[in-house]
Amino acid sequence: MKVVNVHQRLLYASPEQVGALLDALSSPTDTLWPSDVWPRMKFDRPLGVGATGGHGPIGYFVEAHVPGQSIRFRFTEPKGFNGWHACEILDATAKHCVLEHRIEMKLEGSARLLWPLVVRPLHNALVEDLLSRAQDELGNSPKFVAWSPWVRFLRWWRSSGKAPAQSFPRSQHAS
Repeated sequence: MKVVNVHQRLLYASPEQVGALLDALSSPTDTLWPSDVWPRMKFDRPLGVGATGGHGPIGYFVEAHVPGQSIRFRFTEPKGFNGWHACEILDATAKHCVLEHRIEMKLEGSARLLWPLVVRPLHNALVEDLLSRAQDELGNSPKFVAWSPWVRFLRWWRSSGKAPAQSFPRSQHAS
């Protein structure tokens, strides 16, 4: 089974500003990855080609990295996820760009059930949170996408009831 999963968000910021967010992924200065509510992205070394790691049960290595523009990860886990996921800056002008997250993979074996029932809903929620963080970090009004009841249940079940609740971007806390 082939999967193509795409999320995009228009950001009113320069490609250099967005690229700086991308390049800081998994570093101590990372403000893009929503690690307060999702498993932290970790690598065995600084972000760059060959770095191995992942987040939670999802494993991957950096297959390609064009600093300030794109990063592509090749899946190593779970078994049956044969493909990649990437973040890329598209349609850039001096004042705006589109940040895209894309997965392209072929599913085999039990991954054919794991993806639609568990991983896809969690992945979609995580990526939407990440894109909201990007908007918030860049001074845009974030488009907040609430987690579905299924995502909330999966997070509760996987954490034995200890998963943190969804957090709103900082700008939505302002009154």
